[in-house]
Amino acid sequence: MCHMAVSKKKHQSYISVPSQIINSISQSSLESLLHSPKKKKSRTLNLRALLNSPRFLIFLIFCFCSLWMLKMWAKFDPKIPFTGHPCFISRQSSLLSRGLLSSQMSVGGNEEEVIVEKSGFWKQPNGMGYRPCLEFSEQYKTESRGIVQERTKYLLVVVSGGMNQQRNQIVDAVVIARILGAALVVPILQVNVIWGDESEFSDIFDLDHFKSVLGSDVRIVNSLPSTHLMTRPVEEKTTPLHASPEWIRSRYIRRIRRDGVLLLRGLDSRLSKDLPSDLQKLRCKVAFHALRFAPHITEVGNKLSERMRSKGPYVALHLRMEKDVWVRTGCLPGLGPEYDQMISNERKARPKLLTSRSNMTYNQRKLAGLCPLNALEVARLLKALGAPKSARIYWAGGIPLGGKDTLLPLITQFPHFYNKEDLALQGELEPFARRASLMAAIDYIVSERSDVFMASHGGNMGHALQGQRAYAGHKKTIIPNKRQMLKYFMESSVGESEFNSIIQDLHRDSLGQPELRTSKAGRDVTKYPIPECMCNATRTHMTQ
Repeated sequence: MCHMAVSKKKHQSYISVPSQIINSISQSSLESLLHSPKKKKSRTLNLRALLNSPRFLIFLIFCFCSLWMLKMWAKFDPKIPFTGHPCFISRQSSLLSRGLLSSQMSVGGNEEEVIVEKSGFWKQPNGMGYRPCLEFSEQYKTESRGIVQERTKYLLVVVSGGMNQQRNQIVDAVVIARILGAALVVPILQVNVIWGDESEFSDIFDLDHFKSVLGSDVRIVNSLPSTHLMTRPVEEKTTPLHASPEWIRSRYIRRIRRDGVLLLRGLDSRLSKDLPSDLQKLRCKVAFHALRFAPHITEVGNKLSERMRSKGPYVALHLRMEKDVWVRTGCLPGLGPEYDQMISNERKARPKLLTSRSNMTYNQRKLAGLCPLNALEVARLLKALGAPKSARIYWAGGIPLGGKDTLLPLITQFPHFYNKEDLALQGELEPFARRASLMAAIDYIVSERSDVFMASHGGNMGHALQGQRAYAGHKKTIIPNKRQMLKYFMESSVGESEFNSIIQDLHRDSLGQPELRTSKAGRDVTKYPIPECMCNATRTHMTQ
C-alpha cells in the first residue's frame, strides 16, 4: 500500500460530477428551504430525506475530495518523493539505496523556517574585522619586473594524488618557480592511482584566469618553447620535507641555468610552511584567487548550492568513509566483522597505502583522534552542537564502505540529507561521470558556499576549505576535537544534557574563529591566513 502511494505520486485523481447533478442538488435544496411546512415533524422528515439522498452523498464526497486535492496541491514539491509519513520510515533504507532519500519533509512550512532562523547553530563566529590583505613589498615588486620576462629558465612540475592534493602542489609549484626566477609550464596532472582520473589542468581549473591573476608574479606558459624541446630535463624526485627557499636555490639554481629546464615530482608538502612574508602572500594569491574552477564546473556547483539554499541555510559535511580511507588510516569502519576483516586484508595486501604511525593499534588510533568519525558520531556531534532536526545537510565525498545504508544514523537524526546526485537534474552530472577530480570540485564549491562546514576527518579538502572559508570572512567551520570528545562518546553514564554541555565547551574555540598561523610552528598559511594574508582595521593581531 505504501509502495503504491509513492509510485503514483505524480498522478492526481479527480472525481468528475456532471453539472446537471450539481444544479439539481442546488435547486432541490433551495425549494426545500422556500416551501418547507412549518410543522416541526415535516421539517424533520424532509431533512432525513435529504441526508438519505444519493445525490446529496455524491455532493459531499465531491466537496471532500476537492478540499483534499487543494491541500495536497499546496504542499506538492516535484523534487520530493510523494509519500505519507507512515510509509517513509519503513521505506527509508530502500529509498536511500536508490538515491531517492533526499528529504520527505522539506523545510517549506512557515513553522520550520522560523525554527531554522532562531537556532543559534547558524550563528557565525566573530571575524574581528579581518579581511584579505595581500600587500607585497617594494622589493618583491621590483624583482617581479625581471621574473615575468624570463625566457631562459623553465620549471616543469608533475603533481599527483586527488584533486585537493594536486591543488596544494600547484600552489607550491608557483612559489618554487618564483624562488628560482623561472617560467612555470602549466603543471602536469598525473593519473590518479585510486580513481584513474585522466583530467588535465584545464579540465579542472580556469587556465586563462590562472595565468592572468599571476601575470605580475610568475610567467606561466602552456608548453616549453621550441628552443627547449630537445633538452632532456633534469628530473628531481628527492626534495626533502620542509625545504627552505635557500635550499631550493642552492640545489636547483645552477642546474636550471645550465640546462634551461628542471623537472620536479613528488612535491606534496615538501616546501616549508614557514616562508618569507611575500612568498606566503603569493601562496594565498594562488590558492584563493588564481585557482578558480573551470566555468562548466563552477556553473553546476553554483546551481546545486542555490538548490540547497532555496529553503534556508545548510550544513556541508565532508564524510571520509570510503574504503581507501579506512585502509590508509589504519582504522576499522565498525560495520561488523565482515567489513573489519575486509579492511585488514586490504591493508596487508597493500602496506604502502598505510600512513604513518603503523605501530599503533586501532584503539590507540581511535583515542588519539586519528580515525574518521562514523555516521553515528557525526550525528551525535551535530546534535550536541545545537543543529536542529530541520537542518538541511549536503554531504560531500564518495560512496561510503557498506553503501549509503551506513549513513542511516545521520539520516534518521537529520532527514533533510542530500548529495550532488540527489540535487542534480537528470543528465546534469553526465559530463562529469567517471571523473573523480571534477566531482570533487563540485563538492568543494557547494561546501565552500555553505553556512556551516565540517569534515569528519581533516584531509586535504577539509584543510583547503578551512582556509578558504577563513579568507572569505571566517564562515563557521566546525573542527571536531576528536582526541578530547571520543571518551565521552564511549561513556554511557553521561546524560544527554551533560554530554551536550561538554561537547559545546570542547568546541567553543573550534568554530572557525580567527586564529594566528604563527601561534604554532609548521602551520600552512592557506589553512591559517592570518597574519600574512589577512589584516583588520587596526592592523593589530589577535592575542592568544
